[in-house]
Amino acid sequence: MKSTLPVLILLFIGALVTGFIQTGINNTIYRETTVDSLGACQGVSHQGDRFFLYGDREIGMIREFKWEHDSLLYTGKEYKLTQNGQDVIGHPTGIAYNGGDRVFIGNSIRLNKEGTQWKAVIYQVNWPGLKKTGTLDGNLISTINDDACIQGTRPEYVKYKNRWFVATADYGGKNNEVRLYDPEKLAHCSKTSDAGVLYKKFTCSPWVQNLCWVADKDVLILIQNQVEGRKWRFTYVDLNKSVEAGTMQVIKQIDVDSRADELEGFALINAQKGIAVSSSRKNNVNYTKTAW
Repeated sequence: MKSTLPVLILLFIGALVTGFIQTGINNTIYRETTVDSLGACQGVSHQGDRFFLYGDREIGMIREFKWEHDSLLYTGKEYKLTQNGQDVIGHPTGIAYNGGDRVFIGNSIRLNKEGTQWKAVIYQVNWPGLKKTGTLDGNLISTINDDACIQGTRPEYVKYKNRWFVATADYGGKNNEVRLYDPEKLAHCSKTSDAGVLYKKFTCSPWVQNLCWVADKDVLILIQNQVEGRKWRFTYVDLNKSVEAGTMQVIKQIDVDSRADELEGFALINAQKGIAVSSSRKNNVNYTKTAW
């Protein structure tokens, strides 16, 4: 009878390799800072050499920052998500921007004082116009009811099979999904349940606050809470495999137990450094290091 030792050795090596792949990513906070005048910060969008932090102060608003000397520096530019002086996007939950296509901003609207019922809306905006005038006046292109969602919307551009899609996810305790919308159909619909808008979807774990697309790795990072409204979680998923399987295919899940507040958003500065934002008034902007 042939010895089983070589087979066992190969299996052991294979297990080591697989374990390395599953545990190779690490994301740690190396500095905590506080940025004021955001209200409860809801997310961060990295666009070229600028970073846009958005929050729900007395109105929904966006502030523009640049990266200088290993820190964010406020440029003095603020954009109010108002029309005719009235708050429109009061609780911004994501900015879908890829540098060339249409720009979409998510919004969650509270329907009852208990905060148990919400309506999800996606707004198509003239982004250059918003930055020029500082408000949505003349820059609100269309309003889309995201009725295909289960609970909430948080748009982010992703690429799947060399095509751009607007991905979004739910913030709920069960039945969560990541959905991919066709951006052209999204731009011309009144609701996301209209025919052809939803392209693909896959199930995911609860409490997704935001999404971060890592283009050169085909990785989608789910920016999450471990429990409702509390504690930080980063879940790295293989987008292609997740879409094909119909459920998220996790590469690595990282829980940051040192932070008990509400993680809201994350963006990469470069391959190694990132910015994580929370809704807290203190230490709401945090600089991270990622080891791939």
